[in-house]
Amino acid sequence: MKRNIVESVLGAIVLVVALSFLFWAYARAEIGDPGGYTLVAKFDRIDGLDPGGPVRISGIRVGQILSMQLDPVTYRAEVRFSVARHIEIPADSSAQILSSSLLGGKYLAVVPGGDDLMLDEGDEIQFTQSSINFEDLIGQFMFSQGGGE
Repeated sequence: MKRNIVESVLGAIVLVVALSFLFWAYARAEIGDPGGYTLVAKFDRIDGLDPGGPVRISGIRVGQILSMQLDPVTYRAEVRFSVARHIEIPADSSAQILSSSLLGGKYLAVVPGGDDLMLDEGDEIQFTQSSINFEDLIGQFMFSQGGGE
């Protein structure tokens, strides 16, 4: 009987530790809408970009990607993302898709402009630069090197 009580207590301790870890991981994952206001940017390519991914200004995370969908008229990728309320973005700002590292994931970078007019909820960033496909770049480099022989 004593062995059953010890096993039960150890099982309960393991469950408490596991649940504590799950709660900690969920809190650190920054899942869900972080608040702020929503902006839109349209790109020709969004390779490697994922919902929930970071939005950064000068390398600092200021929001996250909320959704991505295809515009049925222009066939461009429409990215909806949030930006923290206390950060105002000038209307002539640009958005680009950059890599975190050579092997890392992609993120949406916002480069602030110099306009006095600021973007509001639901506005679109007009100036965008799509993601770079490294496989295409490597292929172009290899064929350009061997083309002269």
